[in-house]
Amino acid sequence: MKHITYIILASALLTCSSCSDFLEKYPKDSPSTTIPMSDDLAVAMTNGCYQSLQSMNLYNQRIWSMDICAGDSEAGGDPSTGTDGVETKEVANFYATPSNNLAVGLWRGGYTGIGNCNTAIQSLSANADNISPEILTRSLGEAYFLRAHYYFILARCFGGVPIRTEPAKVSDPKDIARNTVTEVYDLIIKDCKEAIERLPQKNELAPADLGRATKDAACTQLAKVYLTLASYGNTYASLAPEEGFYQAVVDLCDEIATMGYDLAACDYASLWNENLIKNKNSAESIFEIQYSGENAGTGGFWANDGQSSWCSTFMGPRNSGFTYGSYGWNQPTDEFFESYEEGDKRKDITVFYEGCPDFDGKSYKASYAFMTGRNVRKFIIPISLNLYQDAETSPQNFIAYRYADVLLMKAEALNELGETVQAQTPLNIVRRRAGLGDFLSTNKEEMKEKIIHERRMELAFEGHRWFDLIRIDGGDYALKFFNSIGKVNATKDRMLLPIPQVEMDANALMVQNPGY
Repeated sequence: MKHITYIILASALLTCSSCSDFLEKYPKDSPSTTIPMSDDLAVAMTNGCYQSLQSMNLYNQRIWSMDICAGDSEAGGDPSTGTDGVETKEVANFYATPSNNLAVGLWRGGYTGIGNCNTAIQSLSANADNISPEILTRSLGEAYFLRAHYYFILARCFGGVPIRTEPAKVSDPKDIARNTVTEVYDLIIKDCKEAIERLPQKNELAPADLGRATKDAACTQLAKVYLTLASYGNTYASLAPEEGFYQAVVDLCDEIATMGYDLAACDYASLWNENLIKNKNSAESIFEIQYSGENAGTGGFWANDGQSSWCSTFMGPRNSGFTYGSYGWNQPTDEFFESYEEGDKRKDITVFYEGCPDFDGKSYKASYAFMTGRNVRKFIIPISLNLYQDAETSPQNFIAYRYADVLLMKAEALNELGETVQAQTPLNIVRRRAGLGDFLSTNKEEMKEKIIHERRMELAFEGHRWFDLIRIDGGDYALKFFNSIGKVNATKDRMLLPIPQVEMDANALMVQNPGY
């Protein structure tokens, strides 16, 4: 990849001092590699590997924007501009070009994070004698987990991408060919296994370390990787574990269950709204993107410091006074809203609609959402809980992996193995919490549709739906769904995003994805 400014920038970030208090924030920077290695330096360098997760290029905007692209919501925004969220609308309606900024952001976010991970892995390994065994093992585990996470995002968004496993140097070739998607997934699986071997369980962390990657998170990520690969049949057969993809998913989900998780003891409402601040890294949460609510630097809210969450600010209903910012993004569609089953308690927690329960003493009006008459509710933080009382300082975390997802992955894998009756158990644990009756069927296809539906409603607007759609039946399911909701421009080729044009222009060996 010639346009290695992203990776060089990530390495350059390792020249500044860092805060080592993980609870308050992942450090915006990491320390210089010229300072003699120590435990403190190893921890700070590893903390820097998390930075890209917090940025607008990943979890602060682009990842949750993919649910808009998945057809569950309209972009919304400011109707007076005509261009607000245009990059998301282009992808959502399948006419994006290689200059699309959503694609550019995801590419940059992924490779910036990979660059930081590569630097940490090399530096930690080269200076192992100067780091205590516990810190060394944990820090390497975190870096491997995060590198796998960044490559997993890139592989699902773009397919095969150039693999970098060492810090970029000025002397490196500037033209780099794409690796195959199989090679990328080989690395992802290897890194996940390295992380599983090194990381402690979440219940073994000291309180000050909650929010770090754990064995629980690495097992969840590997299960999600295997479930993705299993959906493509024999295409990636060489990567299959000996027991097969689906059985490996079941085994990993069972292992996670032994780490202290019990969905029956976790309330869905306790995850959202003000609880994103009050209940950070809660009993159901497996991996969260951490935010402190601070904004350093001259750019304020629009700087890429990544210490304040944008979710409430962007998704708050316009002109409502519910929260600071209230830019009105992410307006749930009729089709999504009407997919709730009668009595589903998640509806009033997830979506604002006229007649819904009041929010912070205020009633919702359909006029707040000019496109659909609805807004996403689950991420909205009352004004009273914004740390510094302005639009720029929301300290809410973003939950990337949680236990309900694990149960639904297990249900899906069991059903695909032909164990449809057994699949009822994890599925119905999730449904009972939502106030719904058990779903009982011995028909594999009926069970499959119900599990897909349950994933959609349980994980709504959390950045999973697009990736679920494009993996199920190797993308055939996505095409049928998009056509059913009127997105006639959808094609199998467009299940991948375009390689950014800046990469195409800078790298003579880069090849564009089909359809662009």
